[in-house]
Amino acid sequence: MLLNYRQYSKKGTPLLILHGLFGSLSNWGWHSKQLAEHFAVYGVDLRNHGDSFHDGELNYQLMANDVRQLMGSLKIESCYMIGHSMGGKVAMQLALNHPDLIEKLIVVDIAPVAYSVESGGHVNVMAGMNSLNFELIRNRADAEEKLGKFIQDESTRKFILTNLKRNENGRYQWRLNLPAIEDHYDELRGNLSIDSTFSKPVLFVKGALSDYIQAQYEKEILRLFPAARVKIIMQAGHWLHAEKPQAFQKVAMNFLQEAV
Repeated sequence: MLLNYRQYSKKGTPLLILHGLFGSLSNWGWHSKQLAEHFAVYGVDLRNHGDSFHDGELNYQLMANDVRQLMGSLKIESCYMIGHSMGGKVAMQLALNHPDLIEKLIVVDIAPVAYSVESGGHVNVMAGMNSLNFELIRNRADAEEKLGKFIQDESTRKFILTNLKRNENGRYQWRLNLPAIEDHYDELRGNLSIDSTFSKPVLFVKGALSDYIQAQYEKEILRLFPAARVKIIMQAGHWLHAEKPQAFQKVAMNFLQEAV
């Protein structure tokens, strides 16, 4: 099955944007529209997220292959790519597997390393999502109140609630495949499957308030991506593209339009 996507423009170099864990292409809608003035932008829903297919298997090799198949169906021989968090790992895996498919890569606030269970508070997020009794949830305010017992940060709660939808019976349900994410969470926070190195331009964009990209990861980043460099966006955390959108746009555009 092919991934769900939205094409924002047709002129220019193809640019695929991959969201993070619990996200969807809609989370990058504003950036997609801005970038569409210069590139042929495609927003992509990764498997078990957004409006893409649900599947019991979930790992970076499979997700990278999903993106490769989508590119093939769209007749995209090579592209620029932006990936945030989990989407950044998918993009890195694809670049390592098939370096011919990507000309420039922007990795947003993630590194090619394994992370601890505590990173990002995902365990609490999944517990909160599982706690909702949809027979009793009447509106989004009800859902947010219940999630508040597990997720203290308001912006994170609202981000998670973008996954809430009504089914054909009018009852709320999660759009994403939460059981598959839970079952394969160890793989999602783990290392990539390494096949090679990627020598083309790569920009790692770090939020200054985030600890997802640390100095100790530099050796591994440069081993896999020898042409990589890092840009830091001040006063921003893990969701830096939402917290500092103008700053991220400037950084992304400068890199993507830079002569190779």
